[in-house]
Amino acid sequence: MGQELQVSLRQADPEIASAILKETHRQGGGLELIASENFVSLAVLEATGSVFTNKYAEGYPGRRYYGGCEFVDVVERLAIARAKELFSAEHANVQPHSGTQANMAVYLTLLDPGDTFMGMDLSHGGHLTHGHPLNFSGRLYKVVPYGVRREDEQIDYDALVELARKNRPKMILAGGSAYPRRIDFARFRQAADEVGAKVVTDMAHIAGLVAGGVHESPVPHSDFVTTTTHKTLRGPRGGLILSREAHAKDINRVTFPGIQGGPLVHVIAAKAVCLKLALEDSFRDYARQIVSNAATLAEGLKEEEFRLVSGGTDNHLVLIDVGASGITGKEAEEALEKAGITANKNVIPFDTRPPLVASGVRLGTPALTSRGMKEEEMKRVSLFIARALRGRERPSELESVARDVRELTSGFPLYPSLVQS
Repeated sequence: MGQELQVSLRQADPEIASAILKETHRQGGGLELIASENFVSLAVLEATGSVFTNKYAEGYPGRRYYGGCEFVDVVERLAIARAKELFSAEHANVQPHSGTQANMAVYLTLLDPGDTFMGMDLSHGGHLTHGHPLNFSGRLYKVVPYGVRREDEQIDYDALVELARKNRPKMILAGGSAYPRRIDFARFRQAADEVGAKVVTDMAHIAGLVAGGVHESPVPHSDFVTTTTHKTLRGPRGGLILSREAHAKDINRVTFPGIQGGPLVHVIAAKAVCLKLALEDSFRDYARQIVSNAATLAEGLKEEEFRLVSGGTDNHLVLIDVGASGITGKEAEEALEKAGITANKNVIPFDTRPPLVASGVRLGTPALTSRGMKEEEMKRVSLFIARALRGRERPSELESVARDVRELTSGFPLYPSLVQS
């Protein structure tokens, strides 16, 4: 049996090995513009694939239900300390397997089934876990959605206050997954304090921008802050909870044993690595470049006469109203993919199309920024997008764009050590 442990992936499962290699080539050869995706460092990849995947470690550092956790405790304590330092938080729980489970843990800490909370409408830029009726958040709780003004497509804080006064929620949730503007966390705090509610911020999309100092931090204004670690933070796929110390015992107890069993120690190790990297000065430069790249991409698209939701962007993402150009989001996503550009269709505020068709396309700059691309490349990318959308019914034009995409990406190789001929 011992010899079986030494068999390589290529030997043990050539089909999976082939799929991994092809995916490596796909990522490297195209333009990754999905706003919720990024490219991790080789150090994060190495930690994610480490022998910690072998270890069970239910419990918390110093209080485990399994033996052999000496080095697990080292890893988790480092991740906790780095998260607290990076975000100036009183407490951190690094065990959630995802952003959804981080949100679930917080909701179960603060709410009872049937309680009322306020979250951003999904069609206005929110997230499934912010109260969608098909999600646990919409099934367990009474949800009062807030949204954006029709005239400028930015959060209507005055309406949010009025909704809070009328509905008296126990929790008000800030944050979104397709909102391209800055969020005023102080306004959420004021609204919550007026009605005695807790403030929870889901900063999954902007965590790296907060860490890099280019977006205001929600931590001082929130009772809990949740995030993923794999978007702008450039870490492994996983979740993270920050809270005030007064909530530490409760949130830890709900996370384990409340909704999770053994933590994914290999992922926690990778979280620790990404948090260490985010503490370096170079990460602040990276965060600034993400925002600058998004602004340049937005301006390029406007010059090509595409309408942008809210007129532009303050963060890492751009939401194009392709419906205004006579295209559905589904058509746009498919055309872009044929041109070597990965994006996702997305509903826009007050959309009349269903989500699987949609009127928008969401774009983000974290992944391309990770490859070293800057403003000049973003200008080219905006032209590629315009050509692909206008030439969506002409295969020759889409292939022409794809060739130009391959020429551009060849100058910014991704994981060259992993690509085998």
